[in-house]
Amino acid sequence: MRFIPLPPKVATHCFKRVVTRDNLPGVPVAVITDSTACIPEQLAAQWGISVVQVQIVADGRVDDENRFDRADLIEMLRAGHPVSTRPPDPGAFFWTYQDAVSAGAAAIVSLHISGRMSQTVAAAREAAQQVRVPVYVIDSGTTSMSLGFSALSAARAAAAGGSPQRVIEAADRRYRGASELLYVDTLEYLRRGGRIGAASAMLGTALSIKPLLTVREGQVAPLARVAGGKRALSKLTDLAVRRAGNAGVDIAVACATPTDRELSVVGQLRNSIPNLNDIVVVRASTVIAAHVGPGALGITVAPTL
Repeated sequence: MRFIPLPPKVATHCFKRVVTRDNLPGVPVAVITDSTACIPEQLAAQWGISVVQVQIVADGRVDDENRFDRADLIEMLRAGHPVSTRPPDPGAFFWTYQDAVSAGAAAIVSLHISGRMSQTVAAAREAAQQVRVPVYVIDSGTTSMSLGFSALSAARAAAAGGSPQRVIEAADRRYRGASELLYVDTLEYLRRGGRIGAASAMLGTALSIKPLLTVREGQVAPLARVAGGKRALSKLTDLAVRRAGNAGVDIAVACATPTDRELSVVGQLRNSIPNLNDIVVVRASTVIAAHVGPGALGITVAPTL
C-alpha cells in the first residue's frame, strides 16, 4: 500500500506534521494494527505503527496479503477465480508483540478489524496471553481507514507520551466517530465470502441497481440502492458530505486500483466539505477487495474531534 499523490487541483498533505520514526520521542506504548486498516506504508513508518498482515488464499497458495502481487490478485477477482482470506496466525501477532517489547514498549495497544467480519482479533487475543507486558487488544467494530485513522490517532497519543488508557481513548474516539460508506458493483463477492451481514436483504436486485453499504454494529449493512453506477457514486459522495457536516474531518477514499474516478470523487469532496482537514486516496487492502470486489469504492469520514 502506498499514499497516492493527487493532482494539484485536489492535492492536500495527509497529517501535516511531518514525523519520522527516527525523530519520534521515546514511546513506551506500542501501537499495532492489521493490514485491513489500509494505512499507507510511509504513514505507518512515520508513526511507528506495526501492521500484521491478514492472509490471502489464492491459486493454491496461502500467504500474507503483502506477499501477493496486487495486480495479479485483482485480475483473478475480475476473472472469477476463487480468492479467500484468513486471519493472521497467532504466531504472527506474538512475534510482532515481542519485537515491540524488544524495542522498549512497556505496553501494547493492538487495534483490529471487527470481530464480526474476521477472526483476526481472536488471534491477537490468543497471542497477547503469551506476552510479558500488558497487551490491550481492541475490537474496533469496523475496518478500512476508520480503523486506519484510529490507529494513527492512537500512535499520536503514544508519541506524546500518553498512558495506555490515553492511547486507547484516542483510538476509541476516532473509530466510534468514523463512518464507512461503500459503493460496490455487485454483492456477489460479499455473498461468496460470507461477510454480507444485513446487506443480504439487497441480494437479487437488478443488475442496474447499485448497492451502497456501510458498517454498522460490526458488520456490513445496507445504506441505499441507486440505479446506475454514476448516480450511485454521486449519491455516495453526497452522503459523505452530509456525514461530515460542519465538523472538522479527515477523509479517505479507498479503492483496489486508483483511477480518475477516485480523483473525481476527491475533488468533489474537497470542494463540498467546509472543514476538511486532510484527504487521502489509499489502496484498499486486497483482503477487503476480495470481499467487496475490485470495482468497489469506499469513503471514510472521520471527525478530528
